[in-house]
Amino acid sequence: MSEHRRKPPQPQGGGRAAARRGQSGPASGRRAAPRGANGSPADSYGSTSYGSGSYGAGEEARPYGGRAAARRAAQRSGGRRRGAGPGGPNGPGRGRGRAAPPGRKRLIDYPRSDKYGWQRWMPSWKLVAGLFIAFVGSLVAVAGVGYAMVDVPDVAKTAIAQNNVYYWADGSEMVRTGGEINRQILNYSDIPREMRYAVISQENKTFETDSGIDVKGIARAVFNMARGGQTQGGSTITQQYVKNAMLDDQSQTISRKFKEIFVAIKVGAKVPKKQIMAGYLNSAYYGRGAYGLQAASRAYFNKDAKDLNAGECAFLAAMLKGATYYDPAGATSIDPSATPEDNKRRALTQMQDTLDKMVKYGHLSATERAKYTTLPKWQNPRSNTRLSGQIGYLVDLAKAYVINNTDITADDLQRGGYQIHTTFDKKKVHELETAVTKVRQANIKPKERPLTDTYVQFGGASVDPKTGAIVAIYGGEDATKHFTNNADATGAQVGSTFKPFVLAAAMRDGVRNPDLGPTQGPGERTLVSPKSRFSGKNKLKIKNYDGSVWTNEKGEEWLQRNDGDESLGSPPDYMIDLREAMRESVNSVYVQLGMDVGLDKVKQAALDAGLLRDSLTGTTYPSFSIGISDPSAIRMAGAYATFAASGKQNDPYSVTKVVNQDGTVYTHHSATKQAFTAKVADNVTDVLKTVVDKGTGTNAQLPGREVAGKTGTTDGNKSAWFVGYTPQLSTAISMFRLDDDASNKQRKFLEMYGTGHQEKIHGASFPAEIWHDYMLQALQGMPAESFPAPQPIGEVVHAAPSPTPTPTVTRSQSPTPTPTPTPSATQTSPSPTPTESHCGFFGCADNGGQTGDNGGTDNNGGANGGDFPSPSSSESTDTGGTGNSRGNGNGGFFGGGNP
Repeated sequence: MSEHRRKPPQPQGGGRAAARRGQSGPASGRRAAPRGANGSPADSYGSTSYGSGSYGAGEEARPYGGRAAARRAAQRSGGRRRGAGPGGPNGPGRGRGRAAPPGRKRLIDYPRSDKYGWQRWMPSWKLVAGLFIAFVGSLVAVAGVGYAMVDVPDVAKTAIAQNNVYYWADGSEMVRTGGEINRQILNYSDIPREMRYAVISQENKTFETDSGIDVKGIARAVFNMARGGQTQGGSTITQQYVKNAMLDDQSQTISRKFKEIFVAIKVGAKVPKKQIMAGYLNSAYYGRGAYGLQAASRAYFNKDAKDLNAGECAFLAAMLKGATYYDPAGATSIDPSATPEDNKRRALTQMQDTLDKMVKYGHLSATERAKYTTLPKWQNPRSNTRLSGQIGYLVDLAKAYVINNTDITADDLQRGGYQIHTTFDKKKVHELETAVTKVRQANIKPKERPLTDTYVQFGGASVDPKTGAIVAIYGGEDATKHFTNNADATGAQVGSTFKPFVLAAAMRDGVRNPDLGPTQGPGERTLVSPKSRFSGKNKLKIKNYDGSVWTNEKGEEWLQRNDGDESLGSPPDYMIDLREAMRESVNSVYVQLGMDVGLDKVKQAALDAGLLRDSLTGTTYPSFSIGISDPSAIRMAGAYATFAASGKQNDPYSVTKVVNQDGTVYTHHSATKQAFTAKVADNVTDVLKTVVDKGTGTNAQLPGREVAGKTGTTDGNKSAWFVGYTPQLSTAISMFRLDDDASNKQRKFLEMYGTGHQEKIHGASFPAEIWHDYMLQALQGMPAESFPAPQPIGEVVHAAPSPTPTPTVTRSQSPTPTPTPTPSATQTSPSPTPTESHCGFFGCADNGGQTGDNGGTDNNGGANGGDFPSPSSSESTDTGGTGNSRGNGNGGFFGGGNP
């Protein structure tokens, strides 16, 4: 049998255990280690000699006479090999983690030397406790150092601020503003008790007993900043007082937040609560440039703070949450959502909530609280006489532009120190104001005709077509008396001045082929020539692209009316080409053209020209093409400037650069876009020249100059426009009646029948007259320039079978012979009593429309009121009765009023 297979003999004398015992005795008779052996366990693996003094399987040679000596030797030689336990490779420690060999004691016993396996990695309670104590001690030390290094702030120092300086386009100074401190310090005893407890009830009910800091609020703010999110204000009155007082450092950083914490702790420990309350109310910003309670009381109520009642105190407490969104006057120039209506609603809700909490916490009786259920009567928001006339509107426009287009915040501007260079031309601003004032004084007589001439407003804006620079605006009679900027968002619908965008879409995108269906490709359209003809019939049934009659969601058909119930064109179909239809402002033509092009294409053309998306409304209804939207005068002037510049579009802007002590922090850079080809834009201009040369806009003619423009009047005669341009200047003028008295809950557009002793206000009347007077002066000294000659474009759609006859004007026949329509045909009114013809959604039903709650007024209401705008029979027959629900509008400079 092979040596490798031979079974080893059993040890004598009682088996292996006895053998092991014998090996450990002093007379074991061990052999000397073989030559070359190093004493490690590996050297004894596989040993097969079992005579006297031989080793057992896996047993380690121990030349030092015992296990203890062997361990010491192993330590001196580097320790056991990995994986060998105390009993060798097959001993009890095999495969386990092992303790660190005993030696010099470690400061932190981790991993633990006296444990094996996973237990080595579990920290002892002594280690955990020690680390916790060290951590807390470090925090205490840091807090102590931080507490010692900060000082209690002096709130009086917050009265130090710098002016902002605004400059005209020529570099001369316009006005210094923004840095004046509108503040008068009040003693605690002069602050009404109701004001103190209004703030405590709403913001910090435990103020009188707490330590001055809100740990949860601080942790939340720090966490948000660490994530790169928005920081938050102080959660307690003490923290807010500290924040207001630390004007020397307004950076939003974690280090600054920690500094606030230490200061708040020191203030809470050393400053009396009465002093903190007085300091907070004297340093807080209430909007309208008012710092402190006394200034706020004067700004909103023109009374001393000591005379405020509980309702007024609760109202001012709401302003502390952010006057941009709570001042009833609104702030749409900064945020389109900060409309007067929305701000009034928010302020009233917040005020009522504060009063309720005052009762709940025992600071106000229920009887007294019941007296204040509506907003207190507040006054005009602007009192700085340096901002009178147009200056206040110009400053607001420039300020809003800076806030919306740079990294400079409203708080930054309020602290001052900026030099803001604007695009405003001092001479042109004066000339525009003069032109409006001349017409107003000569025609608008509210004392003589209070029912027709009250609440009349004008707005205007003038833009350089080459750059988009706003050179002049007219915002109202006086910025300190009328605080809504009429050049910006007003909600006044633009009427027929929208029609050029329909024409541009027809020439750029073409009309759809009716036989190809709605899924036709880009090559399945026909580009339209201005010579194309459409029906100018009064009460025209508007059709879809496939020839079917358009109906609303109720299946009702509608008829489109023209101004004066006139059909224009050649009988019997009253076909008229697009140039003549623009000249005479024929609604039926452009409503049907918009349907044939596609309202989505019309909308895109308006957007490309420079109108803002949130100012466009009713985009799924035919009347969209005749101006139920409400862009601002600034945006309308800018959009027409796109046509004046042969299709090059520049967004309107009002600031060229901003400078502070560190240098230039903002410079405007134009981003010109080619919105339309020159061929399209120049053909639109050529058609609009016809309007001024021999159409509804003849009052805007300028001797020796080419002028293009369009008139517009809206449903119920509630607004009238003229928008026109020369190659050097584009100007929009609006006129409307808007009851936006502060005591009203909602702004309301009023009719202008009889206004200015006119039967009806058209865009061709006062707006065109103002436009003419202003442009005549504004262009003095500029050379007369001609528009580019238009290149032929498109195909003649619906061409005449023979030479086109001279268009004639034919009044429509009386509707008497017309049989009574069925409800599924032209019957639109659910009214059981027939009346004379009235306007419905997008046209006129023979039996009249039903006036809705928010719809058109008198005989001009839509079947569902404000829900579905309806064009009227006015000259521009432009717009539907969206009524009060659209009184606010969203067509501001930057969207809804962001100039």
